[in-house]
Amino acid sequence: MIDMLEAPFHPGERAAQARAGVGPRGAAIRDWMPDQHRAFFAALPFALAATTDADGWPVATMLTGPPGFIASPDARTLRIAAVPDHDDPAAPWLKPGAPIGLLGIDLATRRRNRANGVIAAATADALVVAVEQSFGNCPQYIHVRDMEMVPAAPAATETMRHLDTAARVAIAAAATLFVATTGGDEGVDISHRGGKPGFVRVDGDTLTIPDFAGNRYFNTLGNLLLDPRAALLIPDFATGDVLHVQGSTEIIWDIPAEERLPGAERLWRVHVTRADRRRGALPIRGTLRALSPGVARTGAW
Repeated sequence: MIDMLEAPFHPGERAAQARAGVGPRGAAIRDWMPDQHRAFFAALPFALAATTDADGWPVATMLTGPPGFIASPDARTLRIAAVPDHDDPAAPWLKPGAPIGLLGIDLATRRRNRANGVIAAATADALVVAVEQSFGNCPQYIHVRDMEMVPAAPAATETMRHLDTAARVAIAAAATLFVATTGGDEGVDISHRGGKPGFVRVDGDTLTIPDFAGNRYFNTLGNLLLDPRAALLIPDFATGDVLHVQGSTEIIWDIPAEERLPGAERLWRVHVTRADRRRGALPIRGTLRALSPGVARTGAW
């Protein structure tokens, strides 16, 4: 096997690196999973997944199960014994041939690994993923939580064209979210974003999110340069509620003085066009044990 991909970054990612004036110090991106990544996914009780709908919009979801529900029979395959329930916005689109981005994250240890590729097969209760990219991420901005599985009790999905007061309050209080993006033919990606509670600013239907220092790969912003559409998945680990938000984005490369936030290297805004709230949909709960040390250098609105 080739140890690393020779050209791991697509044109959007390279453009974002150039615009930011920084690039990665190295690119540990493979077209196969090392054994430690395979074992990591197999030990997880949940993973985040992204794909695109019929109109090309990113959609995001959380797949859950007892540890072992994700298996890796070989270094280029993940078998996931879980699918979203039928009311999940992502459910109709996780089908054979669809692109998929996966994020495995352990909130107890702050480890995370990514695996992007294509859905090779899908049944009523399982997915098989052909992995095309595998790489790890640093633990920055991941808060430590004690997690436990509970029975899900989802209420009817509430679909909004505009954020209501409850949605705005939940977003403004969040310390963790996940963002799904697509680079079109370059595939899809789902990434973690974290900060102090209040790191997302809410102005009506516009969300402003600081871009703190990261691995310099610019997977998210690189995708947004190719396709400005994004989906945010915002879980409430205390209640099991989850918000799925879609909207068009703009990147603020040079932050105006009146919007400067400690630790933010740039900003990006999401102009919300749709939101789905699913109360009690997550079969997992988490108790915050400690904020990430990384957020000490960052601010909140």
